[in-house]
Amino acid sequence: MISQPSIETEYLFALCNPGSEKALKLEAESQTLGWRQSYQRRGFVTFKADAPFSIDSLNVALGTARRLCLSLGKSTTREAAIERIDATQAASQIHHARFHDRKMQSIHPDTPAQRPTIGQLIGTVVELGPTEFWAGIHRHAPFLSPDPAGDAGIAMPAESPSRAWLKLEEAARFFDLEFTANDIVVELGCAPGGVVLALLNRGASVIGVDPAKMADVVLASAIPLREAAPRSQAWFFHCRKPAALTSKRDLGQDVTWFMSDMNQSPEVVLKECARFCKMAPSIRGVLITLKLTELSQVAEKAQWLASLAALGFKTQRLQQLSVHHKEFALLALK
Repeated sequence: MISQPSIETEYLFALCNPGSEKALKLEAESQTLGWRQSYQRRGFVTFKADAPFSIDSLNVALGTARRLCLSLGKSTTREAAIERIDATQAASQIHHARFHDRKMQSIHPDTPAQRPTIGQLIGTVVELGPTEFWAGIHRHAPFLSPDPAGDAGIAMPAESPSRAWLKLEEAARFFDLEFTANDIVVELGCAPGGVVLALLNRGASVIGVDPAKMADVVLASAIPLREAAPRSQAWFFHCRKPAALTSKRDLGQDVTWFMSDMNQSPEVVLKECARFCKMAPSIRGVLITLKLTELSQVAEKAQWLASLAALGFKTQRLQQLSVHHKEFALLALK
């Protein structure tokens, strides 16, 4: 860990998707953190506690928070907010974010900064209005977005058949995931193929489970039989069955990741995840899009994480990404 000065503040703030503020408060309450909501704007919530917050106070996993920062206070100009961060003599980078176009967005410089190293202190300036700029500071950690406000600003290519492409790319960026030619991913609910296209472009092969039709851009890499998979290039095998009818034979050997973008409840998706992990014990990673009917369901996350821990996944992270609405990315790793 990088040696760091001691910083304590009266407040911390969280950046989230607009509309998730209430769920954020509920999630913090369910984890008995002892935080009390103090101030709120769209995509921005401050908390106070009985004792001052320190950098270590940020070492909590709140899936609704795209960024947690120690609050250094509010200023009327961007320059004054930057001065608050500079006064700590701790931050080696400063991120800029703003609430704009009904979203909490990152402001990316013309020359992107290098990905922060683990333990590095990063300052954040959040613009909530023409004369409202908040300054904060956080420590970069594993499975934490390297981007301002947890927003990579990724643009979907024209050839992508669905927004699922964005979900995969945003999750890979947020969690710092890599997929290689050695990976075989099974994805449930794959049609029309947004995630499949992203994985193929990254060099991974995909077994897509879905009775629906796939986009032509994905079928260009399709193979007719699972047994006919080439070794020299990424491939796609379309298993045109419902998830419940998929068998071990459909998967073959050496599946390394389980993914799902099914329009089903978290309970159904996690049940299928358990079944597939038993059919393919070589699975070492899970990345699921959980689709909720109400954001208040985030209070059930302890049950979701426990079900994955029971399958042998030692690391679990739940995260609402900037591209999500009533959805969360659920990551689990062995």
